[in-house]
Amino acid sequence: MAKRKSMKADPCPVARALDVIGERWCLLVVRDAFDGARRFGDFQRRLGVARNILADRLRVLVEAGVLAVQPAADGTAYQEYVLTARGESLFPVIVALRQWGEQQLFARGEAHSQLVDRHSGQALAPMLPRAADGRLLDAGGTVVNKLADSAGQVLSPCSSC
Repeated sequence: MAKRKSMKADPCPVARALDVIGERWCLLVVRDAFDGARRFGDFQRRLGVARNILADRLRVLVEAGVLAVQPAADGTAYQEYVLTARGESLFPVIVALRQWGEQQLFARGEAHSQLVDRHSGQALAPMLPRAADGRLLDAGGTVVNKLADSAGQVLSPCSSC
């Protein structure tokens, strides 16, 4: 398999984010970490992914500062993968993907897992982009301020970034 081009220096924040978490196994590892998975075996059992792929994705997430490795809480020789503050900040991304999936990929009434408020037991309100003044925004209500060089040429290779 060809090695993909790194986007670590791309001027587009979406491209840089996808460079770290854009591969499906990475996002599913993060999802499972939010759901309590900590050990390699936990992730492997939940995801059913090949061990070599899981090891690589865990390495990527640790190197990116999304997960940290620490000794097992139970004092055994195992190590655990825990979300860092950077990893915890991905929670709204996971919720937004979940809500999009619920709205777009399930038939009305089709059973699926549900994320609920631990305190009330109620489903979460839809996540919606808002302006600084609280107004709801859609894509048409936003614009990307692209980077340009001194000649006015857009620097981003991505037309939407």
